[in-house]
Amino acid sequence: QVQLVESGGGLVQAGGSLRLSCAASGRTISTYAMGWFRQAPGKEREFVAAISGGYGTTYYQDPVKGRFTISRDNAKNSVYLQMNNLKPEDTAVYYCACAARYGSMSNYGRQTDYGYWGQGTQVTVSS
Repeated sequence: QVQLVESGGGLVQAGGSLRLSCAASGRTISTYAMGWFRQAPGKEREFVAAISGGYGTTYYQDPVKGRFTISRDNAKNSVYLQMNNLKPEDTAVYYCACAARYGSMSNYGRQTDYGYWGQGTQVTVSS
């Protein structure tokens, strides 16, 4: 059973930075795609960023391009989300997720292709 635990959330002023971490257990995640999603109050959960297994190609939702960076450390079996120039609209609960199956994904933002989810960590950006 795969378990994911997020950490690093908190309160930050607009323009500030925050780094989220996701530690995985129960599976070596190096060959699986990993993703970050977020859910704001009253909103549906949405795709933020993803990184493939293997070569580690990255994918981003348009609003965070140039501000957020997803990375992974396979030795630590962890994935990270560096968030810079944060905006109030980034306020949400952030979740990390692991792909249900190894191999390539046709759409790295498709939530149903991720089989395992963390508990979430709150990110609040004040104006």
